[in-house]
Amino acid sequence: MILAFWHSCIFPATYVWRKLQIRVMSSDSFDGEWTGRIIRKFGFVKVRGSSSRGAVRALLGMRRELEQGWTVAFTIDGPRGPRFVAKPGPVVLARATGVPMAVFHIAVERAWILKTWDRSMIPKPFSRALMRVARTIPVPGDADDSQKEQLHAELQASLERVREFAEANVGKVGTAEFPVREN
Repeated sequence: MILAFWHSCIFPATYVWRKLQIRVMSSDSFDGEWTGRIIRKFGFVKVRGSSSRGAVRALLGMRRELEQGWTVAFTIDGPRGPRFVAKPGPVVLARATGVPMAVFHIAVERAWILKTWDRSMIPKPFSRALMRVARTIPVPGDADDSQKEQLHAELQASLERVREFAEANVGKVGTAEFPVREN
């Protein structure tokens, strides 16, 4: 599967998806190296490159990982934004591999919000969190440019829907409507 999520969710996502050996794209920059070391401790595998530097190498690396049966993930508006604007990488990769895309968002009731471009969230202790995952989005291998644009728009819209739902409903976690399930 090809997962995509907003960069602001990187801390809660690292915890939720830990120990699953998910492959993630991370740049060779100082920040990327630092992040890469941290995510390895949580059981992720770094694929070198980013949308701004080494994009072709990174997509080829992600393709190899998919062909070996691994799940890959993109912080879709990273590494520098703009915030909440999806990049086309997952659509390109899904078209090349036939692997469907899926998006998710994790809303946190109480978090420290970093003063960074993405406003990353660090959940406060005992805070409620709600993860919303959208249905998969298949991408035909013969998709033309028009279809790729349409699928990119669908990816963007799906990311917006899961974020809006999770943020609107995180306060209901632990109620009858949203019972708590341990990860």
